[in-house]
Amino acid sequence: GMKKEDVRIEKWAIRKAFDTPDDPYLPDDILWRQKEQFSDGVGYGWVDHLKAIAAREVSDQMFASAKNRFPHNTPTTKEGYRYRMIFEGLFPGEASERTVPGGKSIACSTERAMNWDASFAKRADPSGRAVGGGVHDSALGDEFEADDKVDAGGEE
Repeated sequence: GMKKEDVRIEKWAIRKAFDTPDDPYLPDDILWRQKEQFSDGVGYGWVDHLKAIAAREVSDQMFASAKNRFPHNTPTTKEGYRYRMIFEGLFPGEASERTVPGGKSIACSTERAMNWDASFAKRADPSGRAVGGGVHDSALGDEFEADDKVDAGGEE
């Protein structure tokens, strides 16, 4: 694998092309800031706040019975459960459920992305911070691993 010192910031070559100290095109704090996934662009504080709300609103008992309430595309996190409750309230019925593709995901990617790195299989967070590997300054820790007790595969 790559060592931390070998990891270059995303889009390094294009950033370097615009790195002209004598005639700056962009301020350094913008040119060299970490690229964020769209869902994280609102700020980590907002994302973490939404997770805290979900932890408060979705009880352990509710989450333990997620497979009963949501047999299709069962949520694997309390945050996912909360979003599913909101979705169900706005778009009731099985036909609506089936408009959303299922399967495991990391950083809002399709299930295919799970094969890119063995560590992704343990992650359950849609945030780009779930990727880790020295890319994100605020990468999520092991507390955001998937709950193995919940099957995210959808159908039984």
